[in-house]
Order: sequence, then C-alpha cells, then structure tokens
Amino acid sequence: MPSQPTNLRELRASGWISKTVKQELHDNFIRTLASGEELFPGVIGYEDTVVPEMNIAILAEHDMLFLGEKGQAKSRLMRGLVRFLDEAIPFVDVPEAPLHDDPYAPISRACRDFVAAHAEEEVPIGWWSRDDRYAERLAPGTKFADIIGEIDPGKLAGGVSMSAEQALHFGLIPRMHRGIFAMNELPELDELVQVGLFNILEERDVQIRGYPIRFDIDVLILFSANPSTYNRSGKVIPQLKDRIGSVVHTHYPRDRDLGIQIMEQEAHIRPGDIPVVVPYFMREVIEQVTIQARKSKYIDQQSGVSARFSIANYRTMIASARQRGIVLGEEPVVPRISDLGHLYASSLGKLELDLMGSHQMSERQVLDAVVAEAIQIVFEEYVDKHGLAEISEIFGRGVKLEVGDMLPSQQYAELLKRVPPVWDKAFEVNAGESPAIRASCVEFVLAGLYAMDRISRSQHRGRMTYEVE
Repeated sequence: MPSQPTNLRELRASGWISKTVKQELHDNFIRTLASGEELFPGVIGYEDTVVPEMNIAILAEHDMLFLGEKGQAKSRLMRGLVRFLDEAIPFVDVPEAPLHDDPYAPISRACRDFVAAHAEEEVPIGWWSRDDRYAERLAPGTKFADIIGEIDPGKLAGGVSMSAEQALHFGLIPRMHRGIFAMNELPELDELVQVGLFNILEERDVQIRGYPIRFDIDVLILFSANPSTYNRSGKVIPQLKDRIGSVVHTHYPRDRDLGIQIMEQEAHIRPGDIPVVVPYFMREVIEQVTIQARKSKYIDQQSGVSARFSIANYRTMIASARQRGIVLGEEPVVPRISDLGHLYASSLGKLELDLMGSHQMSERQVLDAVVAEAIQIVFEEYVDKHGLAEISEIFGRGVKLEVGDMLPSQQYAELLKRVPPVWDKAFEVNAGESPAIRASCVEFVLAGLYAMDRISRSQHRGRMTYEVE
C-alpha cells in the first residue's frame, strides 16, 4: 500500500479528488448498497421501515432529523453514518489552522495565507481519520459559543484586533468542517442557538457577533428529537424545521422476538466462570414487561419506554441468578421468576408515571402490575401453544410450594414427581435436564397460574408460597 502524501504537491500527483462531505457519503453509500453489504450493522427491526428512509436521505444529500421516542436507536443510526465516510481525508496541517481545511479550497485565513505564501511542496498535509470526523452534542445547556463560536477575550487581551479572524473562538460546528455534527434533543436547544443554525443549514455560513466573515462550512448536520416535544408549538422554531432536509421516523420493535434480539445483543452478557442458561420464556417475560409498560395507562407514553429498560432488566435477572449459583454452588445458572423481584433496582427511574392516570399508585406498584401482566400474557401463550393445560390442572389440584431467588433448585424437585411427560414438550429447554432448569419451569407455571387466579400466593421476606385457593 503506497504511503499517504505528506505535502500538497504529492497530493495533487496522487490524483486525490476533493468532495463535499455529502458527496463523499453519497458515493461510498452507493458502493456499499451495490455490494449487498449490511448497511447499518447492529440495527435490528428497521430493515423495511427506517433504513429505506435513511437510504433516500443519504442519496438526496440531506441533513436529517431522527424523530422518535427514547431508546429507539436514534444515536446509533446517526453514528452509523460514519462508516460511509472515507477512511481518512487530507487537510492543511499548519499549527495555527483552526479547522481541517481542504488543501484545494481552504476557508480559514490562516490556511489561505499559508498556501498562498508557500510552494506546494512546502504545504504540509495531515490526514483526518473517519472516526474523528463525527461529533455530537446534547442540546440542554448548549450555548451559542459551544457550537458556533464567540469572540475570544484572551486573544483580545493578547493584542489581537477584534476585526481579525484570529480573535474568534470557533465552536463545534465550524470545527467539524468536512465532517458530521449531531445535535441530540433538538427541542431543548435555546432559541438563540436555533436562530444561529439558520445560515449554517441553508447558506453554510457562520457569523459570530456580527463579525463580517463568511465561512463556507461543509458539514452534514443531524438532529434527534422526541415527537411530543418536537411537534409542540414553539419548541422548535418553524424556520429551522423548514431547513431540515429529511425526517426519519424511528419506532420500537414491531414484535417481541425482535425486541429480544435487541435486548440480547445490547446486554453483552459475558460467559463468566459459571455457564448461564436462559430459558426462552424468561427472555419473553422480560421483553413483555417492556411491551406492557409501553401500553400502560399509568406510564407517560409521550416519553416512551426505552429499549434500555429491557436491557437493564435482563442483566439484573441474570445477575440475580448468578448470585444464587455462586452462593449455592449450582450449575448451570438458570434465571427464574423469583429473580424478577430485583427489577426495582434496574426499572425505577426509567418509567415516567402519567400523573393523571396513575393517581395514587407508586412507581413500585405500577411496575408490579406491569410484571404481573407480562407473566400472564406469556404463560397463556404457552398454555395455548404448548399444552400446559394438563400441567396446570395437576398444579392446581394440590400445590403448596415455597419459592425464592435464593432457594436451592432441589427444593422444587418433589413437585415434579407428579408432572406428566408433556412437561418436556412445553419448553424449548428440556425440563429434566437439571434441577435448576426444572426450578425455573416450575416457577414460571406457578406464577402463571397465580396471574390467572388459579392459585393463591403469600409473600414473606422475599420468599413466596403458592397454594390452592
């Protein structure tokens, strides 16, 4: 592989062609699309909805707004655009340069003057890597000087004239010249800063404190917002909305299995020293808890329930099971329904209650109701699809069993002597494989019967006792 040019003469000889950042994305995206490669690795469930909208926006060379509720991969999608940038681009590498100027068309005075005063072989060229060409900012608390710029009082004190470009401090957007800048939670951006974005979006022009300077900024600008605040009158000024090229609408997973795929991918559960076996029904229950929260009248649906809710709960459930495995010396580690008793730690604070709908209910009570609904829904599916009715009848005729997240799995074994062979056909795991797996299956059935009001339950110090009504 030939070495990269180190001065302007070598760069011209190399045949490098200058492109705007949107042209660069456009051309690299076309090559990726034509090759059949996965466009946005790690993004699940958007293949037929969000991704086509993004594809069109990239081809149209538009700035984009990602509109959706929290936890819908908006930031991941924005960061995913970086892969369509060139691996590295050349810039004029002089110490006093405030930006990564295009060697063929520098826009800062420092670079223009240097290029004009030196022979091409004397103009040093540096290379700006793909990953460094992306920056993002969270809107709350962001000031005009942060993202656009300000007069630098330190430079004035050092004797620089206020009328000189050198007196300016450049914010994030000018510094991302030839790169990508993302602003998260656009509606929370101060109106003064929104006004400052007008010229940048439409004219690619930076003006700081009325200083008579025009910078032809080359930047792809991305935004994210929640629909409830973006569409609220006065939160985002109309002229700014008008200048955003494309709006990409995100959404939560359309079915539970997709949600489970996202949850498992993002949870990053390490194997550890103890093997972990997570029955699929436990994954279904965790994801169904999130689905029910998104439907609950007690939870503010305008805010949404993030995918991080499922991810944090999944990790908590496995952590509880691992603790049991370590203390009791059980292998494999198998999560069970009683492990969900620890979800308060990972759930509370992630749910925003609807103050009108929840009335006097606490966040804990809302979570308990949502978990109970999730267990009932998943259990009823297993009864319908997998023939658990026979097992339900046997359990319903004579059950008195104590369960808990720190009880040995062997304590569940006695009840299983009365369970028919249909048991093993009901689950994707073999319930006879180990005491820990059997215990998880038992708790699922007991919790399901309780949710359907077939048996009663009492609770004392973290342990539950199920018995016939």
